[in-house]
Amino acid sequence: KALSFNIYDVSYAQSEEERQRYISYIDEAYNADRLTQILTDVAEIIGANILNIARQDYDPQGASVDILIAEQAFPHERIDASCNLGDIAALKSRGDEILGHLDKSHVTVHTYPEYHPDNAIATFRVDIDISTCGEITPLDT
Repeated sequence: KALSFNIYDVSYAQSEEERQRYISYIDEAYNADRLTQILTDVAEIIGANILNIARQDYDPQGASVDILIAEQAFPHERIDASCNLGDIAALKSRGDEILGHLDKSHVTVHTYPEYHPDNAIATFRVDIDISTCGEITPLDT
């Protein structure tokens, strides 16, 4: 089962100052830390167990978060040692770049902030995807 949706925001940013304010707002409101919390909440709402979180803030802007989830809790001896089980402190200790894999069930978010200087339009798109197997369903979100 899968649920995908997009969020769009469009702003008119004529001056460089307005553009910088908009980008600062987007970076603050949609950084990897905040997106990780949102997706962690989604996993909890649908009753999923977090196996691994991979996330990245991009320069100059944008972020992505992927969370590998399972319907039922796994015995610790069956969980790959590279998985962080959603431990944010362990995740932050790994550095700026983290790469993860997706299995049968996952929740992901990717952001696409852009500025179009020809017409002073700043756009922002968020893509969210929730895919599950088994009894849990993304429709609970």
